[in-house]
Amino acid sequence: MRLLWLLLAAGVMAAELPKTKRVEHVDSYHGVRVADPYRWLENPDTPEARQWIEAQNNYTRSFLDRVPGRAKLRARLEAIHRFDRFQTYGTPGGAMAGWIVRGKRVFTYFQKGSQNQPALSVKEGGTERVLLDPNTMSTDGTAAINNFAISRDGLWLAYAISEAGSDWQKWRVRSVVTGRDLDETLEWSKFSTAEWDANGEGFYYGRYPAPEAGAALRAANQGFQLWYHKRGTPQSADRLIYERPDRKLWFWDTTLSKDGRYLVLEIREGTASINRVYVQDLAEGAPIQPLIDEAFSEFQFLGNRGRKLLFKTTWQAPRGRVIEIDLAAPERGQWRQIVPETKDTLEQAQLVGEELALRYLRDVTGVVEIVGLDGAARRRVPLPPNSTVALVEGSTRHYGISGFAQPMTIVECAGQRCAPVVNLPFPFDASVMDTRQVFYESTGGVKVPMFIVMRKGTKLDGKAAAILYGYGGFNVSVTPAFNPAIAAWVERGGIYAVANLRGGAEYGEEWHKAGMKQNKQNVFDDFIKAAEWLIENKYTSARRLAIRGGSNGGLLVGAVLNQRPELFGAAVPAVGVMDMLRFDQFTIGAAWASDYGSPKNPEDFAAIYKYSPLHNIRQGWRYPAVMVTTADHDDRVVPAHSFKYAAALQAAQGGPAPILIRIETSAGHGAGKPTTKKVDEDLDVFSFLDMALGPPTQR
Repeated sequence: MRLLWLLLAAGVMAAELPKTKRVEHVDSYHGVRVADPYRWLENPDTPEARQWIEAQNNYTRSFLDRVPGRAKLRARLEAIHRFDRFQTYGTPGGAMAGWIVRGKRVFTYFQKGSQNQPALSVKEGGTERVLLDPNTMSTDGTAAINNFAISRDGLWLAYAISEAGSDWQKWRVRSVVTGRDLDETLEWSKFSTAEWDANGEGFYYGRYPAPEAGAALRAANQGFQLWYHKRGTPQSADRLIYERPDRKLWFWDTTLSKDGRYLVLEIREGTASINRVYVQDLAEGAPIQPLIDEAFSEFQFLGNRGRKLLFKTTWQAPRGRVIEIDLAAPERGQWRQIVPETKDTLEQAQLVGEELALRYLRDVTGVVEIVGLDGAARRRVPLPPNSTVALVEGSTRHYGISGFAQPMTIVECAGQRCAPVVNLPFPFDASVMDTRQVFYESTGGVKVPMFIVMRKGTKLDGKAAAILYGYGGFNVSVTPAFNPAIAAWVERGGIYAVANLRGGAEYGEEWHKAGMKQNKQNVFDDFIKAAEWLIENKYTSARRLAIRGGSNGGLLVGAVLNQRPELFGAAVPAVGVMDMLRFDQFTIGAAWASDYGSPKNPEDFAAIYKYSPLHNIRQGWRYPAVMVTTADHDDRVVPAHSFKYAAALQAAQGGPAPILIRIETSAGHGAGKPTTKKVDEDLDVFSFLDMALGPPTQR
């Protein structure tokens, strides 16, 4: 490691740091003047910005391409990505495992070997065939299935394709019988599922008004609309079902009850985990009407028994329960509890016949309970420890199971035994991995869980290189999941730790609230305490510890790096929200005010300004090595966040460690990233960490 640094310091390996132009631009926020010298980088399509992107990528490559051992590491990463696995897909009720039964047809959402993208297959009469394969839709593997929905009779598929990582999706309709598409293409849809009507004649979907020409990747997304598309007709013939021009930040999930009578809208404002519920009685031809017209808790529609609707809710139960609302007596005082709140966090539920499948988190491990509609427990599904479970649509026997050493597979459970429905080959010896969970104390005496993954027999002498990962926001739980990059890191002798920070959903809504808005510093404290715990317990040392996080986790890394730069040897913030004063100006950013607060609000501004990664960089401080990663087609967290942050950090660096930025082309926020680009990115991240920390096996 020291030889590499000597070579870098002598200029043998690296090009000259590109100069970034500064402009005189100052904004005023509630009487506070804030300079924004890199405002010009907010438009990545200008010739000047493209030149900057190219120069920065060349500078980064001058470091990474000369790190020893890249060819061997690439070969191993490619090999370890070459495995078969099931994938999850999105529904209004949450992600489901890719095993769907429609009558005698079984559909699987599955990724084979080193395919760039998962494909959808159908099996009927003992014969399986590929129904939809995005790997044939682009030469570089960047066309991806964003979402799909199968009609109730199993005859029709509505599917959405995204290109180059964008959140924008185009819906098409395919016949399951012939495998051919109908002529129509539906555009300007984003953050939407499709919900078929009861007869498979058409489906409901959401879309935004078309943005101005050239602004699709940056323009604010407002004015969500619900449309109905009749199969076999052009988009121009679609029927507008619902919109709220007076509520530009509203958007919703749409579900049709199993009997086809009730159309239910779960309406959110921004990304808040609380929502309204509107219902349309299709049998009576009634308009869409509010059932719950105040956002005070989460309500997720599960199904109905006649006029009685079942909901998973956090109302008077921050860790979740199931209630029933009778449309004949919908007043709040008449709501009836079906399943009470427990000490575990109810993350997902589905109604299957006369039973409820309930997916809980128990100290960040998946637990499934089957409960009758009388609230009585029927059985618990036997699942392995330190695992993540995904429900299978319409089943209480099948589940998707994954963990740090286990790619997702579908199991069938009977009694106290679960077995894979198919045995999948796996190019990694999972028996070498040791997964453990610890609890450490953070500010306020709060106990925070953390998973640690390493090779069995690793000595705890402080010499191992380690990666600490965190997210901590938006009511999102970070649960055990297999990642080939983590496996490769551990195989090489590295340690990987995941801290389950406040702001997530691991312990219900109270845990979430403890890390949002003006409580956001708790998230940073939890992450810092995790790093200190790893160092104190000799899993690693400060010079051998890297921190990593993406999106809201990129914000986390940037904020913590400003607060405690001496605690880390390297940092990799990915697609981070770095400019906390302008996040609400682009694409869906305004929706994040539910978690961050709004810079337009004086009290929120005061809190945000104290930790905003871009605005708290210290001039002349000795920062550790940093590699920012982003993508030019990221239309969720626009790349301007990372551009401005990297430019400011490069200008402020007072130490010898390099500040790099890796800008992927034809890629977005992360969803739909092809395997080839994942391998390229993993290779560059590990090359950077080898350069900054030394190889994981170095003693």
